[in-house]
Amino acid sequence: MRSDKRQAILRGALTIFARDGYARAAVDAIAKEAEVSTRTLYNHFADKADLFRQVIRASADEAARDQLAIIERHFHKVTDLERDLVAFGRDMCAQHGHAEHFALVRQINAELGHIPPEAIEAWQETGPRRVRKALSHELRELGFRDPDRAAVHLMLLTMTGDPSIRGTRPDDEDIAAGVRVFLHGHDVEKRPRAAT
Repeated sequence: MRSDKRQAILRGALTIFARDGYARAAVDAIAKEAEVSTRTLYNHFADKADLFRQVIRASADEAARDQLAIIERHFHKVTDLERDLVAFGRDMCAQHGHAEHFALVRQINAELGHIPPEAIEAWQETGPRRVRKALSHELRELGFRDPDRAAVHLMLLTMTGDPSIRGTRPDDEDIAAGVRVFLHGHDVEKRPRAAT
């Protein structure tokens, strides 16, 4: 029963933090969304900062697991580098089920200076860095000379839409163009991928 309440609080907090951001989110609103009392909320979490840290960690972990599965699926057997990277970019952009997480990420980016640094670190370590590390590993296996930088560039060129409109996703043509730019800018050793 206790874990059910905790999960309800985490779900309710994700909804409120994604909608209102960290600074504007009220603990009363979170408790109401979770259908618990504020006392129950504080029985599970020390304060709003602790709750936020747990929410972003849980949300980032869930989104990262799906992204890691996409990386595994697309890099398991690469036969045509450009075509396969375009398919990878499309799948990464087409993720469903994480709308609140990415809304929360937009809120974090908008109010970075007002969020406890340990919450930012928990989010980065659980989500973005973990995904980048896995992507870097796959690019190293494919023979990219600077796989860490290549991983960042591939994500930027295939997962970011119009930079003047925060939170937009690129269309298929933009993803294909991003992959072409990416391949033009990064050296790949001409060696076969090891069989798995």
